[in-house]
Amino acid sequence: MSGHSKFANIKHKKEKNDAAKGKIFTMLGREIAVAVKAGGPDPANNSKLRDVVAKAKSNNMPNDTIERSIRKAAGAEDGVTYENVTYEGYGPSGVAVIVEALTDNRNRAAANVRNAFTKGGGNMGTTGCVSFMFDQKGLIVLDKEEVEMDEEELMMLALDAGAEDFASEEDSYEITTSPEDFSAVREALEKAGIPMVSAEVTMIPQTYTTLTDEEDIKKMNKLLDMLEDDDDVQNVYHNWDE
Repeated sequence: MSGHSKFANIKHKKEKNDAAKGKIFTMLGREIAVAVKAGGPDPANNSKLRDVVAKAKSNNMPNDTIERSIRKAAGAEDGVTYENVTYEGYGPSGVAVIVEALTDNRNRAAANVRNAFTKGGGNMGTTGCVSFMFDQKGLIVLDKEEVEMDEEELMMLALDAGAEDFASEEDSYEITTSPEDFSAVREALEKAGIPMVSAEVTMIPQTYTTLTDEEDIKKMNKLLDMLEDDDDVQNVYHNWDE
């Protein structure tokens, strides 16, 4: 992981997200709804819900909004059912892109995602066309300035809890886990009072693609902006080395 620090990207994403908190909260509300439907409304007995709640808190979602979302999902008040759909494709110059959507209308989601790929100078591919180029991992990012614990002690805490890797970057610590061990590692850090910039199961590229053509860079940004503006889209992963 060294050499491709996620911290700058996460900070950049968070700043952009701050300008669109409403959308972020809507997306998190959908994730909470799916987690509640799958494992019930009690975070103590639903590790998926615990992880989503932690993610919501790291995005500054107020506690009462989180609790309201859980109650709403438990009562299924709006009667809307969301399903997870994943799309794969290529951006300019073969950049690999994975799009995760949570939608109540598959046809609308597919049309919008396909449109984003087309207008961004890429094309939507078939399932599996790029996912083999990524590894699904739990990724926990800590801001060094916010962590008081000694680095060695922090590393041992993470590894003892089940982490696969601990990397010390310039301004961050980045802890990688298997998807299965992610919850245990995140909860161990939470219990130790370690503040987290980001904690989620994500897709990490095995290799990265560099864009040098200005037109390609412009198109890639357009593709990402269109996907980010789509209400159905939850996550976008790519191997563009920005």
